[in-house]
Amino acid sequence: MDEKSITVEQLVKKFNLNILTGEKELDRKITQAKAHRPGLEFVGYFDFFPMNRVQILGRKEITYLHKLSDAERKKRIGNIVNYHPPCFIVTDDQTDLTYLNKYCEEENIPLLVTKESTASFIAKLDVYMAKSLAEEKIMHGVCVNVSGIGILLRGKSGVGKSETAHTLIGKGHRLVADDMVVLKKLGPQTLLGTHNENNKEFLALRSIGLMNVVRLYGRNAFQEETRIALDIELTKWEDKKLYNELELEPKYSEYMGVKVPYIEIQLQPGRDVAGLIEAAANNWYLNQQGYSAMEEFKERLQED
Repeated sequence: MDEKSITVEQLVKKFNLNILTGEKELDRKITQAKAHRPGLEFVGYFDFFPMNRVQILGRKEITYLHKLSDAERKKRIGNIVNYHPPCFIVTDDQTDLTYLNKYCEEENIPLLVTKESTASFIAKLDVYMAKSLAEEKIMHGVCVNVSGIGILLRGKSGVGKSETAHTLIGKGHRLVADDMVVLKKLGPQTLLGTHNENNKEFLALRSIGLMNVVRLYGRNAFQEETRIALDIELTKWEDKKLYNELELEPKYSEYMGVKVPYIEIQLQPGRDVAGLIEAAANNWYLNQQGYSAMEEFKERLQED
């Protein structure tokens, strides 16, 4: 699988960056998510220099460079530009960067400027790059946010996933993606669910057709993304199958190495599936707070 990347041009458009030099080099690829502020590198220590990362120059770095002599400044900057990082971004709309512009132009490295403060910009940049470069997987299903809890709804085609999502929307919850769900791994325990842009805000219901939930129900009916907390599979009821949830051990699904609690909900005429999903979400939240109804029930049995 090819390594995921974004271009410098995408950063320019996303964050409305001003281009000082390197207009023809905006197709440079960025493959590492976290930005870097060169510090030790300015004094000649390059043993762990992350050369493939975006380099951020804040007030601290630029003030240091201003105080150097021309010869020393050329040496300090030259040491870094020789590694050809994807780009340099100067924060706080700082000026008087003629010397920096010169060295970047000589090495064909984009030099960009933002009005935002260093801390604020790095926080936004790192989040954007982490999501853009994250390992991802496309799933057939529906993704919803129920009371702030992200849920992946799965099941065979026609089982009622979209209809269940529609009922949840009617109860004040939010759609994230219908039919095709993009899962992104943001960390060892963090899985993000989102849409693929084409299906953004759309929900397809059999016999009704395609609908835009924002146009029909308002902005609160849709959410761009959500952290996946539960994986719920909708299955058809089987009369001969034994259903005894109290004896079941917790089950998990695994996506790209991230484990997600798994629940199967069997469909039967008259069952309030949306209500069961709400109950599952609320129960998960209580478990996260350290409460287990099963443990309390066992304790009561032991006391009798």
